[in-house]
Amino acid sequence: MSDQDTYKARDWSAHPPHRHDGYKSTILRSPSQSLIALPQTLSEITGPAFGQESVPAADADLVAQAGGEALGQRIIVTGHVVDEDGKPVPNTLVEIWQANACGRYVHTGDPSTFPLDPNFFGAGRFVTDDKGRYRFRSIRPGAYPWGNHHNAWRPAHIHFSLFGPSFVTRLVTQMYFPDDPLQPLDPIFMGIPDPAARQRLVANFSIDYTEPAKALGYIFDIVLRGRNATPMED
Repeated sequence: MSDQDTYKARDWSAHPPHRHDGYKSTILRSPSQSLIALPQTLSEITGPAFGQESVPAADADLVAQAGGEALGQRIIVTGHVVDEDGKPVPNTLVEIWQANACGRYVHTGDPSTFPLDPNFFGAGRFVTDDKGRYRFRSIRPGAYPWGNHHNAWRPAHIHFSLFGPSFVTRLVTQMYFPDDPLQPLDPIFMGIPDPAARQRLVANFSIDYTEPAKALGYIFDIVLRGRNATPMED
């Protein structure tokens, strides 16, 4: 196996720590000792791949998945998935999930009393094209209380899961929206130690991708590794 076939080491300084005292649940679930890095072998960097062959185009439209129109501000999110050298990463399965416009997830574990939208499932998936591009349509999720501390509210965000060439090459992150006043108060967002890295989780508004009278456009590029890597929930 050549040097080009191996993965470069991850720069952990741009990612949130396993324990962040402001994020209370990490106190209970974080490891008490330093992690041990395991060497990668062929079983970690080769198949089986996951799901790319069975993703219909309709899965990328969260507004109209249930037959009716979902309630809320329509948004279009697009971007590129690239590696540490800026090269596009094609054929990558991306899954997303989010709260509805009222700030509630379609999940039995969500204790919220906020209303559900019968026309919004809150999840989608798509595969990057040969240039590493993706695009999906959704609604802007609402903020919601989450009990971490007194009067704690999570800022609007969308969860992203990216699958590489095998089951163990999965990365998870979150996308936030610009000018959200809740971000400086959120211990998950603020748990990323590098301010510049935090801003890489904030999408950019784009009038070019905004569709007249239909939806606001946002750009969210994802960098998998390197000094400009998108912070991940490792």
